[in-house]
Amino acid sequence: MAIHPTTLIDSKAEIDSSVDIGPFCVIGPNVKIGAGSVIKSHVVINGHTTIGSNNEIYQFASVGEANQDKKYKGEPTQLIVGDNNVIRENATIHRGTVQDNGITVIGSHNLFMASTHVGHDCVVGDNNILANFAALAGHVTVGDNVILGGYTGIHQFCQVNSYSMCGMGSMVSKDIPRYVMVSGSPAKAHGMNFEGMRRRGVAPETIRALRAAYKMVYLKGLTLEVALLELEKGELSLIPEVTEFILSIRNSKRGIVR
Repeated sequence: MAIHPTTLIDSKAEIDSSVDIGPFCVIGPNVKIGAGSVIKSHVVINGHTTIGSNNEIYQFASVGEANQDKKYKGEPTQLIVGDNNVIRENATIHRGTVQDNGITVIGSHNLFMASTHVGHDCVVGDNNILANFAALAGHVTVGDNVILGGYTGIHQFCQVNSYSMCGMGSMVSKDIPRYVMVSGSPAKAHGMNFEGMRRRGVAPETIRALRAAYKMVYLKGLTLEVALLELEKGELSLIPEVTEFILSIRNSKRGIVR
């Protein structure tokens, strides 16, 4: 373990012997950092925060700090971060509140670009990209393989389902179904992330089925319930990806971006 002499680490912190920590960092007493992680410089890691293996945290990031909810009274809530994440300059990731489950959860293989924000009680999956200044308010759920363009804002309690995508500057106040692309303020749906699907090797027949499902929900002028019933009773519902698309809408609590 290489620790710069200017860094302050509480004696109760648990840090793997292979971790590198640069100058002027502050590591609190309830922090755990896994093998192979690199903490660049001027990073503050606080609270009951557990960071997995092979993470990179860049200068001036604040990880596991007290949240910005006015109801928070210093309870010992948590932040749990998985493996192989990159957290860039000035990013902020806050721990949870007792009004929710008390835990903010970050998965693995995510990229948080400079000045991104993850609020209290968020759950972020794997392989996501949050571009510069993208921000998640409290209680937001993000699936896997999601891209949030720069300056995207996600309202409290929204669900951003897997394989979806937000254009730059999107203001999202409703749930984004699986695979759907949105942009604008307020955000509107603009098709599905078909190019991303092709890059991941999704079969052409699956893409055709999803295109038809999207048209049923968004372009035929049907009410949402009627559109979903049409999909559920038709042959498209036999395709797993279409079923996942339907379920992501059925499970919405805030209504979906349309």
